[in-house]
Amino acid sequence: MITSLAGRTSSPLLPAGEVRIGGFGGPEGLTGYLRAQRIDALVDATHPFAATISANAAQAANRAGVPLVVLRRPGWVEQPGDAWHRVRDLAEAAALLPRLGHRVFLTTGRQGIAAFAHVDAWFLARSVEPPEPPMPHRLEVVLNRGPFTLEGERRLLAEHRIDVLVSKDSGGPDAKLVAARERGLPVVMVDRPPAAATAHTAASVAEAVEQLHSVSGTIRDDH
Repeated sequence: MITSLAGRTSSPLLPAGEVRIGGFGGPEGLTGYLRAQRIDALVDATHPFAATISANAAQAANRAGVPLVVLRRPGWVEQPGDAWHRVRDLAEAAALLPRLGHRVFLTTGRQGIAAFAHVDAWFLARSVEPPEPPMPHRLEVVLNRGPFTLEGERRLLAEHRIDVLVSKDSGGPDAKLVAARERGLPVVMVDRPPAAATAHTAASVAEAVEQLHSVSGTIRDDH
């Protein structure tokens, strides 16, 4: 098994096995890599908002004749007591914020912070590495890597007097959403971009492994 990382962070948590870091040069480069390495199957386990990488993977798999399994954890579902405001993108989220609050917990990742640079509000942003300009004038950054506990999220919202949360609908652990619900905070939820159509999708790693066995009899658990 070969794991490919985008190289967006300087010190990523490395999985077991062979790891490569960096892009392929678009769908053409990935197609060539799949052929050169004689890859039996490709798993797209990227972030739900990594639309370009997912589109490149779909094109390359089709061109190389390699089965593609897309791992996508389910998105979050609004629960009783939630006050969500769904938006299509970060620009729409930034435009909506002034009507909802003035102390914002921004959990969209460091690359999304620039979209809020012009918003007149105080921001708390959390990311693995420091963000780069442009950034909001009033910004405090917490450098941390998940998963995060419910108690920790409760404490963070209370200590910083947060009155609105901004998040991408990435799915997975939802401690921040539970904490926001408990405090009655509005949540600006950015919808996922449309996913590329594929015949093989999985909502968990276990399902992805099952899909791999179904699309290629040459793949064994010890690979």
